[in-house]
Formats: sequence, C-alpha cells, structure tokens
Amino acid sequence: MKRLGFLLFLLFTLPTYAQLEEPLVGPLVATTPSQQDRILIHDLSNGSTRTLEFGYGEIHVWDFSPDGCRVLFTRDTDTARLPRLYTARLDGSDVQEMVIYEDEGVRGWGIWEPDWSPNGMIAFTMIRDFYYSDRTIHRDTHIGYIDGTAPAQPEFFSVTGREYTPIWSPDGSWLAYVSYDSRLPGDDVYSTAVPTPEGTPVPENIDEILLNEADLWVVSADGETKYRLTNFTTGSMHAPRWSPDGELIGFIFSPSPNNDTFWMIGNSPSALPTQLSGLWNLTLDHTWLPDSSAMLASVRDFRGVRENRLWRIPLIGNADDSATLYIEDDTFSHTDFPRFSSDGHYLAFRNEYSLVVIDTLNATWQRFDEEWLGNTPPVWSPTGFLGEANCNS
Repeated sequence: MKRLGFLLFLLFTLPTYAQLEEPLVGPLVATTPSQQDRILIHDLSNGSTRTLEFGYGEIHVWDFSPDGCRVLFTRDTDTARLPRLYTARLDGSDVQEMVIYEDEGVRGWGIWEPDWSPNGMIAFTMIRDFYYSDRTIHRDTHIGYIDGTAPAQPEFFSVTGREYTPIWSPDGSWLAYVSYDSRLPGDDVYSTAVPTPEGTPVPENIDEILLNEADLWVVSADGETKYRLTNFTTGSMHAPRWSPDGELIGFIFSPSPNNDTFWMIGNSPSALPTQLSGLWNLTLDHTWLPDSSAMLASVRDFRGVRENRLWRIPLIGNADDSATLYIEDDTFSHTDFPRFSSDGHYLAFRNEYSLVVIDTLNATWQRFDEEWLGNTPPVWSPTGFLGEANCNS
C-alpha cells in the first residue's frame, strides 16, 4: 500500500499477489483481464488473488450472488459468438448454465448484461437472431429474467425487441432499462425530420439513415407496473445508475454521439429529468457516492482537463462550474469504471487498464492485475457475503 500523492513510479513497483488457497474472507472484487480467459477474484482482507478458469470461450464476470457465494459470468463457446449465462462457486466448481431456451425459429441466442437482484432474480439482455424470408438475419434484444435459484426458461419484461442494460434498484423492487426508438434525422442533431407527405416512397436506404435513440424505462420486479421515465424528442440516454438510497437514477444524455451531459430523475411516472451539466464532454462511466449525495464519473474533456479523471458531480447547480476532482493525485489521470464496495469503504476503478483499489477511510491504495490488465468494470461482493467458509458446500 502507498499513500495518495506518492510518486508515479510507485504505481509500477507494487507486488503481484499470489494464488490464495485458503477460504476467501472479503470484501472481494472480481475482474476479467483483456484476454477474457479467466476471472480474477481479489480478497481485500489480505491482498491475495484467486484465478478461475473455465476452458474455451471468452469470459466476462458480471456479478456475485446475493450471499456472495457464487460468481455470475457469461461465456461464448459457439461459432456465432453469442455468450451464455453461467454461475459457479468461488472456487470455480459447480458450474451451471442458468438459462434454458429452445425455439426452432431462432437461429441463435445469447445473454448479455446480467444483473443479480438482492432478492435473487437475475435480469439480463437476451439476444435472439431470426431469419427473414430472404435468409437475412434480424436481431431482437429483450429484457429477460429468471428467478436465479436454478437453470430455467426465461420470462420477459420488455416487448419491442430494442431493449438493453437492465439494472436492479438497491432493494430489488424495481428494474431500470434502456429502450430504443427510431426516427428520421432533421437538419441538425436537435431536429426531427420534416413530416413526410402521405404516399411518398420509402427511401431504399431507410435503414442507413434512421437514428436509433434511447429513453429510460422502469418495471417493478413482479412485472405489474411499467412506465417510461424519459421522453426526449431528440438525443439518446445511456448508462442508468440507481442511487444507493434507491430514490434517484442518474444517467448520461447525449444530443449526438460522444457529446455527453449529466442528468438524474426520480423513480416516479410524473418525475421530470434534472440536467446537471450543459457543456458536452466524454463520460467513460459513472456511479454514485455511497451516501447518494453526488455522482462520481470518469470524464474526459471536462472543466478544462483533457485526461479522463474522476469527478464529483453535485446534484445541485451546474456541474460545468461546480464539479470537483475526487482524487487530486495526478497518478490517477486515465481512469474508468469507478465502483464502490457495498459498504462504501473501498473504491475500485481502472487506471491505465490496471485495477486500483482505494481505501477511502485511510486514503491508501493498492494496485492489482499487474500481469493481467483489462478494460472491464470491477465487481464487488455484496454486503451479505460472510466469507467463503460460511458458504454452503
């Protein structure tokens, strides 16, 4: 461990941690390296690392079970490169494929972006490829779910086939997701097209010129209540993130691609979105501070700073003027994927593709994955994890 503010060369001199054979204690943070051939589980109790390998296929780790005793990951093993959903114990044993699906009309299917609810349900984006009559392929993406206790046939929350990015509220009672609509472009990014006169032939290149733009939806865990939270005339939102208290959803709104602004909205059918910044930037990823008082974002070209640094985004006022650097140390000037541990004690993020974990109470930090750089988010064990020794065999 080194104190924040030490020289940059110290970042590259910390040891690589060895395989841990004893039971994991936690908190745990899991990652996937750029090779996507294994899962690395780091134990913050002693700085050790366990490696899980599952054979052929690209792997992506997404979550832990509510008790922290299993990891949730996707793995692609077929020629279509469509990943399937699996869980395994923390030692890599008892691998189970969680989604069972058969449909003669489907050319191929896969699972992406799974999220394990604290109540046990697993929601995900289900990808299905269908043949048109001319043998071209059409792809649908729906928000599916299973109860998470055993392999099962999926059920679905969404209907249009253009939905992505499901994310559970902290108590598991609501699911937020993104749904896309298409429109013809106007004269600029803020304009819709002039209405087309009735009877006008559809352009042959209609699929090439249509803009696909997303809005935010929420659905209750029982599927009984569903409503649209945002309804932007133009532009597209992405990356919904629940505040830890479950009251707000932060998101990024882009009038045009890669021109990002910060927004938030309450979870209510009558809620109005609140804009937190106006000047365009490039937001790589964002999360919330553990007390829900502000968002934390990895942002490039923001407030005169070129590098992608970690910024505290306040919920009142204009972040273009009032956002502050969360870490002033120039050691961390190329950040991405900030994630707090479930108790808020630690902050993990990528810095130049390595994993950095900061102890927010003691202002110390560790660097992991020196030999296994990556570009995927870190995943923390939940508050319900009591150590591997307490997991059922």
